[in-house]
Amino acid sequence: MPVTVHFATNRVLDGPPDELGSYSESVVAPSKPDLVTYGTAFVNDANLDADTIGAITSIQNTGTGQFSKSAIGDLSDPGRNLLIFIHGFDNSFENAITRAAFNQQWFAKSGLAAADTSVVAFSWPSAGKLITLPFPSAAYRRDQTKAGQSGLHIMTFFANLEPIVTSARAKGNRVFLLAHSMGNWALQAAVESWFAHGNGDADLFDEVFLAAADEVHSSFDFLPMGRLSALDRLSRRISTYASDKDVVLDISMKINFAKRLGQDGAHDRSNLQRFPANRYRTVMCGGFTDYQVNLGSSHQYYRRSRGVRMDIANTMAGNV
Repeated sequence: MPVTVHFATNRVLDGPPDELGSYSESVVAPSKPDLVTYGTAFVNDANLDADTIGAITSIQNTGTGQFSKSAIGDLSDPGRNLLIFIHGFDNSFENAITRAAFNQQWFAKSGLAAADTSVVAFSWPSAGKLITLPFPSAAYRRDQTKAGQSGLHIMTFFANLEPIVTSARAKGNRVFLLAHSMGNWALQAAVESWFAHGNGDADLFDEVFLAAADEVHSSFDFLPMGRLSALDRLSRRISTYASDKDVVLDISMKINFAKRLGQDGAHDRSNLQRFPANRYRTVMCGGFTDYQVNLGSSHQYYRRSRGVRMDIANTMAGNV
């Protein structure tokens, strides 16, 4: 059965929005959130056992600046929890959408009803090109710049989600945000933009999952509202998934000359006054051995390890 992925993207369109090849690697003007494309994609089933994502079969209900009426209706009364996904480095538009669908199926397979979600993706214009030697990688730096330029666009995406979230939660559903890898760099830009534009605290997310975050490990130190330091004003709790076996973040640390949040969690995370246990948690994932670990998979453990999946699913269910 196809997976429905509602999406927003700040990629410049090079053709009709219902054609997959139209979604370019360029970012729309950073000051023009009304140019962000919204739509609904349908993705055929993934092969979870083979770790193979599906393919986009059609794109419908496209427009700019806001979700379609049908998407708003679907998400406002989804009949299940909502999962918002922001992808990382090295993801084309198709990669981002099919990965969102894969995540939906992966968590649903946990067997916990709370982890069977409706999914919404934001695709920022990663070029979908791998890290190359020598350092620093031009492809990596380009993606990092585009992720940072996406702050206002994602902020507006969050603002469009706010009434949808309010409606969905009023009907008994929970709302989760999952940011992977460099998606956390884009997320910090959005959080900064949210408060810089005068928006106040908002009950957007029940839980934020920061998975293998390619963001500075001191991100929560930039008080009162720099980088991710004000994320707790948009979420009831923040769960950081980190691994000292993450080879990709080891490379990123060398490129950026700074430790990453996804390597050992937040700086000073043992300080319970700054990081109270009821608002923050850190899950160290380097000890999970239930998947084949290599360069790529060491950074993708949130969707490779059944053990990590069950921790996320149990968190969605309120068991953790």
